Amino acid sequence: MLTKSVLVLNQNYIPISICSAKKAVILILLEKAQMVERYKNDIHSIKIKIPYPSVIRLNRYVRKPFQKVALSRKNIFKRDKNHCQYCGKNHQAMTIDHLIPKSLGGKDTWENLVCACIRCNSKKGDRSPEQAGMKLLRKPKKPSHLFYLQHLAGKAHKTWNDYLFMS
Repeated sequence: MLTKSVLVLNQNYIPISICSAKKAVILILLEKAQMVERYKNDIHSIKIKIPYPSVIRLNRYVRKPFQKVALSRKNIFKRDKNHCQYCGKNHQAMTIDHLIPKSLGGKDTWENLVCACIRCNSKKGDRSPEQAGMKLLRKPKKPSHLFYLQHLAGKAHKTWNDYLFMS
């Protein structure tokens, strides 16, 4: 069965999607893509045996606008890897904290929202981190288009790491 996923690279080796192995094999057989990396096993049919693709590269450049990462509670947790951005812990329930509180004019933006444990969020209260004497472990920023692929990939095969900049 063709159950594994395949990373699809544009002609310039930039990752653009993840597809099924069946679709990847079809693209290779139609000479629309070439295999860059492979899994250890092969795919067998009655007449042919081909390597099982892990990463393919399209032969023609596909103009695809970068996907915007939706600002959501779930994506904030993913970006911060479910770790409190003040104490670094992840063993308890997490909340979303506004660096600049809404009462002081803070907006719902990637740069103003962080994952925080309930204890740190309560300690900070309705103040900025500076006013509360708390320091962020990492400055929040908007994730790149690779964010989708990295999280869609989940525990990606080791051959994908160099292309998803995960190593």
